[in-house]
Amino acid sequence: MARKKIREYDSKRLLKEHLKRLAGIDLQILSAQVTQLTDFAELVNQQPWLSTMKLVVKPDMLFGKRGKSDLLALNLDIAQVKEFVQERLGVEARGKIGDFIKGVFAVFQDLDFSFLEMNPFTMVNEEPYPLDMRGELDDTAAFKNFKKWGNVEFPLPFGRVLSSTEGFIHDLDEKTSASLKFTVLNPNRRIWTMIAGGGASVIYADTVGDLGYASELGNYAEYSGAPNEEEVLQYAKVVLDCATADPDGRKRALLIGGGIANFTDVAATFSGIIRALREKESKLKAARMHIYVRRGGPNYQTGLAKMRKLGAELGIPIEVYGPEATMTGICKQAIECIMAAA
Repeated sequence: MARKKIREYDSKRLLKEHLKRLAGIDLQILSAQVTQLTDFAELVNQQPWLSTMKLVVKPDMLFGKRGKSDLLALNLDIAQVKEFVQERLGVEARGKIGDFIKGVFAVFQDLDFSFLEMNPFTMVNEEPYPLDMRGELDDTAAFKNFKKWGNVEFPLPFGRVLSSTEGFIHDLDEKTSASLKFTVLNPNRRIWTMIAGGGASVIYADTVGDLGYASELGNYAEYSGAPNEEEVLQYAKVVLDCATADPDGRKRALLIGGGIANFTDVAATFSGIIRALREKESKLKAARMHIYVRRGGPNYQTGLAKMRKLGAELGIPIEVYGPEATMTGICKQAIECIMAAA
């Protein structure tokens, strides 16, 4: 969902107008908007209450803490409001604070920050001091910024510890311009995923949950950004090792593929996955793994044909679909398979 800030004046205007329309509530607030083109005499003529009430005046520039910046005044009459506004309207930020803000923005862009907050921020002897900071970097830009970032760390969320397999994928991810993500959710469960694309991986995981089988989802996995065959091979081997661990005689399902690729060569990435499947043949059979493949995009027909041939060669059930099948439908088929009588 796109989010756009609007001015306080418009927020109050919309609330007052539509609260009465929808709920029958007459909100007792009055507001007027002043710009550089405002004629105060005409404004008072249109809004007579301005000349009879004590007023609050403040700039509406989509930021807070205006009182600390001498941009808020209380209990003024209309003449005082006009004076207050004319002294400040159109005034730009000058001196060190302006230069500092411009410099911070240059750093934000150059180092590929995605978020940077300084709160509180103060000036001491006209020198800027950010007293508290929060920052987020775009980790997909690490390949071009590693010298600028230096030994920057990306700590895990509080309480989160990587397993050895998750740590291996994390290290692999840091060494490539592609994206390789892997999280173990329930290590002894029967539905596993190896999905291309962040959006598709979320759809697969959400669908399994929506169908009532979130407790059977073993992992969350996503690869994107056109990883090379060797990277896909190493990634797939880790996923397969986890998906086939501790077989208990019950069927398991592995979902491979994703949506319709824009630029990733499907046949090339499938080559890495096929090599991993060949290497883990005995484990796949021991775990009674049923594999469901769904993919579209450049060279997808070649990639799907290779997958069909592999299933026949290995004697492993591999069902292969192109973009004519839905991702949600594939999830339902996989669930029905593992829930069928052994």
